[in-house]
Amino acid sequence: MMDHQPPTEHVQLLIDGAHATVSLSRPEKFNALNVPLITELIDVLEWTADRSAGRMNALHDAEGRPYLRTLVLKGEGRHFCAGADINMMRDAGANTPEENRRDSERLDRLFHGLWSHPCFTIGAVQGVALGGGAGLVACCDYVAATANVRIALSEGKLGILPAVIGPYVYRRLGSATFRRLAMQASRVEAEEALRIGFVERVVDGADDLPSAIEDIVAEVMTTGPSAVTLAKELTLGFDRWTGDDPALRTWTLDFTSRMRGSDEGQEGLSSFLEKRPPNWKPDPEA
Repeated sequence: MMDHQPPTEHVQLLIDGAHATVSLSRPEKFNALNVPLITELIDVLEWTADRSAGRMNALHDAEGRPYLRTLVLKGEGRHFCAGADINMMRDAGANTPEENRRDSERLDRLFHGLWSHPCFTIGAVQGVALGGGAGLVACCDYVAATANVRIALSEGKLGILPAVIGPYVYRRLGSATFRRLAMQASRVEAEEALRIGFVERVVDGADDLPSAIEDIVAEVMTTGPSAVTLAKELTLGFDRWTGDDPALRTWTLDFTSRMRGSDEGQEGLSSFLEKRPPNWKPDPEA
């Protein structure tokens, strides 16, 4: 799994069996997003997606190495991600519309790559997650945050709006909450973040995050990797459905039939009937 890993300077990628950990590594800048960091994140997300168990529909490659099943995104230092780097923001004011469009397309590629990643993605968030940092939080499947977390759709304070991250925050929080936070542009503290669904778990401090991550990873590893990946496809189908209810019911029947007939579905049903663990479930003795 270490072969041909994309070269990075501002992002650290660690592969441990079926697990990937991606760390934003600009702690002196509070992991603010600049073009090199964004580009490296895109490369790392695409590289890990291509090596995921869900996409490959297999647990191991030809050499017996595990394909990836979970991905943790975290930020080094005091803060998860302070949003856009100040130099990138300064450049945006002087850029042509075409240049700003290219920058926005790069950001969209980043957020969509995380949101649609075939692994189960987990955010480990401490300190602030502002602007684009809040977008990264919204794109994760599960987020554990520290009690001092502050999340904000802060773009409105600059006279702009969280449009590029908007679809992902909207899907996570819903219409009314997204609209309110986009207008307020103020920082959401841990209690409210948990209440509105921006995060799934709050821990006391950064030292408690690894244990919280281990808990959710252990749970996810008992779920079929293709089921994890296809759950995202199923949800997207519901999100985008424009047909009538009978057509939706037919679509879900077809989806279920496809899953039951797959290798993973057959293994899951067989293991249940035979009262044994499925082949994707880790051996507790290992």
